Amino acid sequence: MRGASRASFAELTERLEAESITTAAVATRLADELFAVVGLLDAEHPLRRALADPGKPAAEKGAVAAALLHGKVTRRTEELVVAAVEARWATPGDMVDAIEQLAIEAMVLAAEADGALDDLEDELFRFGRVVAGQPDLRAALADPSLPAERKQALLSALLDGKVTPVTLRLISQVVLHPRGRSLTAALDLCAAIAARRREQLIAVVRSAVELSATQRRRLADALAVTYGHHVHLNVVIDPSVMGGISVQIGDELIDGTVASRLAAVRRKLAG
Repeated sequence: MRGASRASFAELTERLEAESITTAAVATRLADELFAVVGLLDAEHPLRRALADPGKPAAEKGAVAAALLHGKVTRRTEELVVAAVEARWATPGDMVDAIEQLAIEAMVLAAEADGALDDLEDELFRFGRVVAGQPDLRAALADPSLPAERKQALLSALLDGKVTPVTLRLISQVVLHPRGRSLTAALDLCAAIAARRREQLIAVVRSAVELSATQRRRLADALAVTYGHHVHLNVVIDPSVMGGISVQIGDELIDGTVASRLAAVRRKLAG
């Protein structure tokens, strides 16, 4: 999002924060209702355009949204959606994307209320690795011809008892309602929102061997000092690194692996 859309979204996230939601049940209901609104606006294109039309008075658009939702959703949901349609957006799509991100934020609040925010981040990351490594699974979950019930059954078989209920709910949402994104992109979005909630960075660490708890703590502490934020480690065991570790945070790569040093030597020899 850029310009007016970014400013409007920032105001919405502040409104959500001001709700001071502290129970998982309240946060989950809010998320479910916001996701339902996203589904409605994705299906009803004329309604979406009308509610995001910058040429219409904000109060008029807010009144339409309130009339549409009143009595069908909680006060929190109604007020957040009304605030969204009264705001200014660069495109109607930005408005719907913002409401979806509020829904994901609400699911993150549910995980936080359950004391499972760390679990949510780890489980999203691990599931993303599973999907990336299994093309058949990725294709099945992305197949538009496969009924939603079959996809949900597949997810339940894979994840029931292995992830928290919030993680399963969130993964199910992005699988069943991809909204034009790849599953990898959707999982990355959810993980980024979860990380932002904790005001931390995510570091993808590649190592040839498993890191001990002490090594993980020391690495996390060193990165926190470097970046000025707590850093959450997602460790990937990758025999191809041969030795040492590589750490990627966003676009920045810190590579201390034997493989990278050998590659550098080969490049010099080839030159």
